[in-house]
Amino acid sequence: QTQLVESGGGLVQPGGSLRLSCAASGRIFRINNMGWFRQAPGKQRELVALITSVGNINYADSVKGRFTISRDNAKNSVYLQMNSLKPEDTAVYYCNADVAYRDYYSYTNYWGQGTQVTVSS
Repeated sequence: QTQLVESGGGLVQPGGSLRLSCAASGRIFRINNMGWFRQAPGKQRELVALITSVGNINYADSVKGRFTISRDNAKNSVYLQMNSLKPEDTAVYYCNADVAYRDYYSYTNYWGQGTQVTVSS
């Protein structure tokens, strides 16, 4: 059983920074795409940033220039550095990953439990 465990959320003032971390554990053969999504109260879950296994990256327009996604394949981990945070960034942030447990035909999509990020003065 694969698990994604997030950490790093919290309360920060506008203009501040936070760094989210997500580590995959369990039986892992290979991880393909890894990403971060967020869901604010009353809104749909949306993609924040995505990074492929070879390092190709996509960002939501709303976070470009402020957020940076990275990954450490040796640690099966993905990170999200969030700078210049705004109140509208307030949401529960979820880690997401496509994990193969046995071979290239055994990919399953997994979600973390979510971590709260609150941007407020």
